[in-house]
Amino acid sequence: MKAFKRIATIIPGLSVSLIIAIIARAIEKSLPIHIIGASVIALFLGMILNHFWKPEIFNAGIRFTSKKVLKFAIILLGASLSVNVILSVGKLSLVVMLFTLLTCFGGGYFIGKALKINWKLSNLISAGTGICGGSAIAAIAPVIEAEDSDIAYAMSATFLFDMAMIVLFPIMGRMLGLDDMAYGLWAGTAVNDTSSVVAAGYAFSEGAGDFATMVKLTRTLSIIPTVLVFSLIHLRLKRKQSSEVVYRRVNLLNLFPWFILGFLALAALNSIGIIPSGVSAMAKNVSKFLMVAALGAIGLNTSFRDMKKSGINPMIHGFIISALVVVVAIFVEWCMGLV
Repeated sequence: MKAFKRIATIIPGLSVSLIIAIIARAIEKSLPIHIIGASVIALFLGMILNHFWKPEIFNAGIRFTSKKVLKFAIILLGASLSVNVILSVGKLSLVVMLFTLLTCFGGGYFIGKALKINWKLSNLISAGTGICGGSAIAAIAPVIEAEDSDIAYAMSATFLFDMAMIVLFPIMGRMLGLDDMAYGLWAGTAVNDTSSVVAAGYAFSEGAGDFATMVKLTRTLSIIPTVLVFSLIHLRLKRKQSSEVVYRRVNLLNLFPWFILGFLALAALNSIGIIPSGVSAMAKNVSKFLMVAALGAIGLNTSFRDMKKSGINPMIHGFIISALVVVVAIFVEWCMGLV
């Protein structure tokens, strides 16, 4: 009976989150150019709905979707990642990505400290900028137990910069006289979200768009080591906090984010070719849809007032990091003789 009651309390909030995901996907598909991803649309739809109407009956399902469904979506995401993608793009993108990731997390640490932003929000912004926008933010958030308001703010910060880059990147690429490969490498490593990379890449040329997309897929693979690193950092901080405050031995098994093992297992199976391509593609589509639903739930759990309390500093953080990545990526290409 308890299980049925639990399910009954979850259904309303889960249903409204899924409906938001369906609407967001429909809006994304209706756009003539994919300049904005469904995840961002769902986030803002949820926040708007929360501002005007959110009965208490939705709360349990919203929490379930933003936490449990999000973790399940991340596990499924592993089935679409393959180390073999690196080989198809080559070592060029890996060199540039190494420097852009160091810029994001190294520079982001000091910028976050200077702007007095909590470490979780600061690193979510850095991850969204350095890896793959909303997907990276969604993957890392449950590992570090980030607040929904931090997730929403990090998504907003990376989204606003992406909108500007879609317009400015093709213009800057032509001004710099870049060829398709150089431009595709630049866009693929410096623009955040996948939909924005595709928009900025194909706005330059078809060849540049193809290469930018491949580079972006390679960037996505860095989710794996990043999530592992942050899980260890959070584990260490929780252990330290518990020992200081509670004065008792901490059970590491309870603190470890077990869903990451499922994510890594599917990524490993896909890398060695055990998962059929059709199943991998289906898992990716389901993962993306559930992630959109989870972000809709996060929006439903976040108010504009909460974001207002954070002030302008997180946006400044996002702008500085994104601008640094753009400059570092093109500078590394210049050092490699590609520009």
